[in-house]
Amino acid sequence: MTELGIGIGWRPEIAGAVEALPGVDWVEVVAENLCADHLPDSLARLRERGVTVVPHGVSLGLGGADRPDPARLAALGEKAVALGAPLVTEHIAFVRAGGPLTATPLLEAGHLLPVPRTRDALDVLCENVRIAQDALPVPLALENIAALVSWPGEEMTEGRFLAELVERTGVRLLIDVANLHTNHVNRGEDPARALSELPVEAIAYVHVAGGVERDGVWHDTHAHPVPPAVLDILADLASRVSPPGVLLERDDDFPPAEELAAELEVVRTALGPRSTGAGRVGTAHRHGARPLVPSPRRAPLLIGAGARVSGGPMPGPTPATDAAGPAPAPAPAPAQDPDPGAAPVTEAPAPASVSVPAPRTAARQRLAVRQASLLSALVAGTPVPEGFDTRRVGIQSRALAAKRAGVVAKVAPELPEILGGGYRPAFLAYARSRPMTGGYRRDALDFVEHLLLAGRPEDPAARRELTEWWQDRSGSRPPGRATRLVRAARHALVRR
Repeated sequence: MTELGIGIGWRPEIAGAVEALPGVDWVEVVAENLCADHLPDSLARLRERGVTVVPHGVSLGLGGADRPDPARLAALGEKAVALGAPLVTEHIAFVRAGGPLTATPLLEAGHLLPVPRTRDALDVLCENVRIAQDALPVPLALENIAALVSWPGEEMTEGRFLAELVERTGVRLLIDVANLHTNHVNRGEDPARALSELPVEAIAYVHVAGGVERDGVWHDTHAHPVPPAVLDILADLASRVSPPGVLLERDDDFPPAEELAAELEVVRTALGPRSTGAGRVGTAHRHGARPLVPSPRRAPLLIGAGARVSGGPMPGPTPATDAAGPAPAPAPAPAQDPDPGAAPVTEAPAPASVSVPAPRTAARQRLAVRQASLLSALVAGTPVPEGFDTRRVGIQSRALAAKRAGVVAKVAPELPEILGGGYRPAFLAYARSRPMTGGYRRDALDFVEHLLLAGRPEDPAARRELTEWWQDRSGSRPPGRATRLVRAARHALVRR
């Protein structure tokens, strides 16, 4: 397994600081913020210095009821190849629901939502993971997520759910100890029990991050210093196994470089004496750690640029296509000289293939109905499904709307400038009844269209400026009456 060391999340806002930080062995970058054929200069410089760069996806939705989108998988694989990454990572979460499986409009969460820890959900997740593993040119690791709400009728603890996922697919784990703390506060789950139940030797690396507690709810903000409780969980994990890598996440309210450096030092201290020196966190040891059970259908994990997790030729990068159509079948990659910046490849023989039954369509449909019902309550104002904590669903719903407002302000910064202090309340009022269906840039256009059709803002100069902004990005004029009626009917169906 690749030894990564101590790392930090690379973000454009702190790119210069990250390059200058001492003792940074590797960085992680949000995959959806990259173009494979036009990498930021900062990442190119880091790679030239031998710093490993790992792409971290947020949009696959492998925990969703649908099979993974081939275009999204192809795009993630292209970025891994462009970066010479030893692996890619994603989340055990769903990010969209509805569509053909439920005969309802497709809804986007714009956020990572927890999957129910049930047999149906595990069967679907395992098949989705195997599809992703076969499509990606490098190994895959999956992250446990933070959650505000609990699913009724769960059949497994988080540790057992992760253990069975690893046993059935051979996938590696990205353990976020801040998320374990979040789930302890919000859902009463014991981090120590989770660590004792999961196969710690399957850990590819670890996330640490900060958050804040408000009214008894922990918000995983990635915008605050790492609290002592999270560091305690990290120390507990390090007493069980020495993780190959540990990474500090910071996504907002970025502090000065010296504070980031100090926080990295706090993380090193929590890991103990093994965190000093190069490659310092990569050697596994055993303090009651469970041995990793190999997947019955996959070889032991191969780590390195161009490695696969099963036998046979490695597919080359596949060009991304429109999400509505399938991606072309990957072709075998030509032999290449090794990338000097990539981690070495460790060969291992493949075990005999054992067929693992795919989940029946009925399991996907049952999961689809449950996920669509919850997401509709969160983003479209429909009734909260039976068994959920109504208060918590309300908190999550408001958090999703607030995140939408914040991200739209980032992808379309002209809107807060034009609307001033009226931007946020106007967007939140819009979001209460208008779920996101096509990503944040589409959301920005739909929001402006909504305002203009309502004759807002009242200031003629601001309305004219907003109209020009909309025309530059969408068309010559707002939609006519027929289009408005169709859209109104669609939104009415969503709210039923």
